[in-house]
Amino acid sequence: MQQGGNARTGIERRTILKAAGASLAVAGLGATATACGGGSGSADGTVTIRYAWWGGEPRAIAIKKSIALFEKKYPKIKIKPEFTDYEAFWEKFQTQASGGNPPDVFQNAVAFLRKYDKRGVLMDLKTQADAGNLSLDNFRNGVLAAGQADGKQLGVPVGANTMSLVIDLKAFRKAGVQPEFGWTWDEYFEALQTIQDKLKIAGDTGYFTIMYLYDLYLRQNGKAFFTDSALGFTEDDLTRWWEDGYKRVRSGLVADPKKIEQVKPKSGLSAGLAASEFTWDNFSIRYEGEGESDYGLAPIPTTDGKDTGQYLGSLMLSAFTGTQHPKEVAQFIDFMVHDPEVGKIMGYDRGILATTEQYEAYAPSDGPDKGVKAYEEEVAAAGVLGKITPHPSGADVIEAAFLRIGGEVAQGKAKPADAARTLFSEAKAAFAG
Repeated sequence: MQQGGNARTGIERRTILKAAGASLAVAGLGATATACGGGSGSADGTVTIRYAWWGGEPRAIAIKKSIALFEKKYPKIKIKPEFTDYEAFWEKFQTQASGGNPPDVFQNAVAFLRKYDKRGVLMDLKTQADAGNLSLDNFRNGVLAAGQADGKQLGVPVGANTMSLVIDLKAFRKAGVQPEFGWTWDEYFEALQTIQDKLKIAGDTGYFTIMYLYDLYLRQNGKAFFTDSALGFTEDDLTRWWEDGYKRVRSGLVADPKKIEQVKPKSGLSAGLAASEFTWDNFSIRYEGEGESDYGLAPIPTTDGKDTGQYLGSLMLSAFTGTQHPKEVAQFIDFMVHDPEVGKIMGYDRGILATTEQYEAYAPSDGPDKGVKAYEEEVAAAGVLGKITPHPSGADVIEAAFLRIGGEVAQGKAKPADAARTLFSEAKAAFAG
């Protein structure tokens, strides 16, 4: 791993990456397309498979362009698209899966892999790779592992992202604060105190309610949020994390959660309520579209001056194990993750492109995508990327609970120790579900 001392050179150019001039790539919600029944076939040998995803209108437009390319190459395979926003997608998917009628191919994420594998919904895509219908080669920086659990390939990544710290560049410069690779949590909070003292705004929007950031902190300390079947930390661990967070809310170092709530759906960072916010790096483009300042990506604080705990997360494509057309489904997934033209069309809408063919085919032209690419390359070069921990069944429920209960702590509605007890109780129920 790259040592903190050596990594502190050339920081302004290399680790604070300006994101400029973009609108939110996932803004707006696409109209939901409905479909009934599973994949179908016709008398001339043409088959139809259903492909479902969540996201906004720009993503839908790009995916439909990609589908048109696929159908040109494979004229005997027709793709029926279904798309909606995130919450509606999973509500609908749960109903479809329970009825034995999920889409043949669908967008997926790590929190749902074991949940739906446990229910017999997900195909092990290694079977199609072994049959020669799908390539599992040429995935970058070990991201293929994001789709693996229990020895199976349950999803194939289409993009990769990692947690980052988005900062208001003007605020940090005015305060004379310079983030550095390898800086510690103490140094981060000292920087936020300087910002508060000099600019009279909060330093952070609410770091301690983000499950994936807490996971990084735990990984820095030899633990992780999840083990294969349970939580990987104690109630005492979480109580301390939330106690520290609430102290910083009361001191004004973390923004008032009521004010954060009032500006939604705008971020507290782009609304000028705070100077920094932790989020996935490819989400960072939203701030330029929402805010009046300039925003950039800065390094994740560390415990020991070198280990950030970071790993690559991913959106991925999964397949229904009961599809009537497994070969065609595999061919479609293969095309969507490897075809260079698809890479050019999709860009970084779903994260940095996961395969070398698509990564090399797409040259970012705007500031935000260039910034995200440079940030991930810097993190990879630092040697800090670890392997993602598979999420147990129920992880999606626990993530939502962590955000909700952490928010109650931030608002002073729940004491940290009581909140931690509640989270563990809800996690136990989620794991049993």
